[in-house]
Amino acid sequence: MNVSGLSLRDLEYAVAVADESHFGRAAERCNVSQPTLSVQVRKLEEALGVVLFERGNRRVMLTPAGQSIVRQARTVLAEAQRLLALASEGRGAPLTGRLVLAAIQTLGPYLFPLVLRTLRQEFPVLSLALSEARTAEILEGLRDGRIDAALISLPVPTSGLTVSPLFIEPFLLACPSDHALAQGGALRATDIAGPDLLLLDEGNCLRDQAVAACGAGSAAGRHATSLETLRSMVAAGAGYTLLPALAVPAGADASGLTVTRSFDVDGPGRTIALAWRSSDPRAAGLSHLAGFFRAHAPAGTAAFRDDAGANRDSGADPV
Repeated sequence: MNVSGLSLRDLEYAVAVADESHFGRAAERCNVSQPTLSVQVRKLEEALGVVLFERGNRRVMLTPAGQSIVRQARTVLAEAQRLLALASEGRGAPLTGRLVLAAIQTLGPYLFPLVLRTLRQEFPVLSLALSEARTAEILEGLRDGRIDAALISLPVPTSGLTVSPLFIEPFLLACPSDHALAQGGALRATDIAGPDLLLLDEGNCLRDQAVAACGAGSAAGRHATSLETLRSMVAAGAGYTLLPALAVPAGADASGLTVTRSFDVDGPGRTIALAWRSSDPRAAGLSHLAGFFRAHAPAGTAAFRDDAGANRDSGADPV
């Protein structure tokens, strides 16, 4: 015979008879009639080609072959229960198993340390694999399955993706302490559209957002490969730049070389969102993960409410 001829239910009947040493009690335990149970056990013995039970007038005992078969049947039934448990976990909101979570390079190093402890407490059986990349690389990884979820900055092309806004992160101005912008009244984005503006390299979403916020030309300013290099260029007196709030250390610059200033109420910023494939069957769990990030939005950012924004948890292209 092959495995298609085996029934888990018949294995349950055999285990029940072995446990109860009695067909009647085993039938009660399995909620079937005794004749039904007896017939199915006989069919199992015939299919396996062995006698499982020595049947006496008052007692039913396992044969030597039956002892081995029932022992293995217990293992098979336990694994079947485990399969059902795994399927149940996959349907639930809390995420389990391995999850590849990516973040844009200007966010991950600053956000992850703030939330990882609480994140592990909220999702204790989730195995996170963290990575960082530029937006284009992240979107490609999401669509080809190398990345499961990603922390990105909006807007992005959302075809095939579900995008859930989390919080708005303001930009701050970082400039040399002796620069004219280091002091003054309310700071506006248009105040910094000059030749001293320092930007990240092409292909970085923060560069595009800084250019848009300041109304500067795309060729404006000198370029750097990372936020830390930008910070060092500012300290060296090469110019000024926009930094995301999470990337700005708390307190004054100990070296005294740079000053960080906030903008007025309409100052520039970026919307951080969690994105995942709309086809991912873990949608409920990923939505739960988005809710976690929204509920733990870092200080200095403005969290989206669960009902905020028509593009919340949307798979539609932004307009």
